[in-house]
Order: sequence, then structure tokens, then C-alpha cells
Amino acid sequence: MANEQAVFKRANQACELCGSSDGLGMYVVPESPDESDNSAIAVCATCLAQLTDASSIDATHWRCLNDAMWSSVPAVQVVSWRMLKQLEGEPWALDLLDMLYLDDDTLAWAKAGVDDREPTLDSNGEALQAGDTVHLIKDLTVKGANFTAKRGTPVRNIRLTQNPLHIEGKVNGQTIVIIAAYTKK
Repeated sequence: MANEQAVFKRANQACELCGSSDGLGMYVVPESPDESDNSAIAVCATCLAQLTDASSIDATHWRCLNDAMWSSVPAVQVVSWRMLKQLEGEPWALDLLDMLYLDDDTLAWAKAGVDDREPTLDSNGEALQAGDTVHLIKDLTVKGANFTAKRGTPVRNIRLTQNPLHIEGKVNGQTIVIIAAYTKK
């Protein structure tokens, strides 16, 4: 288990990502290969909130990674890489990601905490999640079940498959595989 005092001492009582000392806490990096002090970093309240809730990410705040990514602490490098991957839509983040070099073990650790699977998209390009309700946008003949699923039919509580082009759902009491592009949220 990481020792909070040792982590704060290593960080000079400041956030290892942005340098702030407001509301300093310890963040244990997920998928860490061990439970030593090297598996945790000191973070401020702002960074911690955004690390634990992806919906609250403020891209401007993370420009601090320009300095943090060069840290000699592997846990800081891993968090920097993961956050830059989340911000790939920002040109500056892509530039930093291109510059960031991680050794093989650190890169494997960084990738272990990232879902590289392509999103499943509906006909409008919206990402679908398990449990969503979608509507069919065209009539679909269901092979082997002898019925046609009509346009506009709601498919509730969908499940995602290993193939990002397909979803599973129940239509007329039958569980069927549906091409995601034939649905809309």
C-alpha cells in the first residue's frame, strides 16, 4: 500500500500534474503493477475530480501536462499519457502525445487502463451504451424467425457485442443481432 507521506514528500507537497497545493490528496493509479509508493501520485482537488469523473474534464486545465509528462516518476507519466489519450481531439494534446516517450513497461501499464475498443455508433454517429433504447430506421427481415422488424420499432435495453458494428436486443420477444447503423437513439 502506498504511503501518503512518502508520496507527498516526493512531490514537494504539490500536485505532480499541475503544481497546485490546494486540497492535496493521493491518487492510486489504476492497473498498477505493484502497490508501492511508485503506484500513486499526489494530486490537487481539481485534478482528482477530473481523473475520477471523465464527464468533468476541462481540457484547458490539462495543458499542465506539457511539464508533468517529463516527470521521472512512472506513475505521473502513465497518468499524463492516459489523460492525453482522452484529450486526443485537442490538437495540442496530440502534439504532446507524439512527443511523449515511455519505456515498454510504463507504456504497457498506461495502456492497461485504457479501453481501446471502437465505440458502437448509431446511424447519426452517436455512441451507443449498453442499456440504451434505440429505434429501427428501416424494416429488417429477421432470418430464422419468420418476421420483419418494422421501422420505428423500439429496441430497449440493448447489449453491445464484441463487434462494434452490431448490437443485440429483443424485438417481438426474440433476441436478435442488429446492425447498429440501422438504429438511432
